[in-house]
Amino acid sequence: MGILTLNIELPGCHSLKDKRSRILPIIHRLHEQFNISVSETAYQDAWQLTEISCALVANDRIFIEKSLHEVIRYLESHWPDEILRREELEII
Repeated sequence: MGILTLNIELPGCHSLKDKRSRILPIIHRLHEQFNISVSETAYQDAWQLTEISCALVANDRIFIEKSLHEVIRYLESHWPDEILRREELEII
């Protein structure tokens, strides 16, 4: 099992509604594209910051690591306005 935790800065958000409209498409796209579980796990009340956690279960450790690194690359290439502040990858 692998868990990827991403702290993402959302510049230009001026309300929680604005924030939700920007992160929900990201969460849905990651789930559909990579077949992983994705959820906002912290900073629910902050306007310009969010933490998204992704979980992937498989029997191949290398597959998990490559897949979760691909999630990071995908985010950086498809949402360049959102600034990835920190990432934490844990393979169990």
